Amino acid sequence: MRLMSRFRFPLEAASGYNESMAKQESSVLEARKSTLAPPPLYTVVLLNDDFTPMDFVVCVLQKFFSMDREQATQIMLKVHMEGRGVCGIYPRDIAATKVDQVSHFARENQHPLACIMEEN
Repeated sequence: MRLMSRFRFPLEAASGYNESMAKQESSVLEARKSTLAPPPLYTVVLLNDDFTPMDFVVCVLQKFFSMDREQATQIMLKVHMEGRGVCGIYPRDIAATKVDQVSHFARENQHPLACIMEEN
């Protein structure tokens, strides 16, 4: 005599185990490579203006882009001489956050420093 569950299935079916599952357990799975593309990157750029002090630009580069004083000074001079300087290349969300942080910090300190992001 077979025991039946309350749903009128044999116990094997009620437990969720059947012959097809036994076949699946014995098969070997092959690894597949994922074809995800890397996220698009954005360049964060500081733009020159005639009012923001050079020391403030160096401070921004050190504070928000983790540069040492020498690196920050080189980029500040590039912004001053060429009108723009690349601060870093980041995924979109990080680049947007850095632009917002720099813009907010500049406005807090009453400087018109402009920071933008451009898609690579």
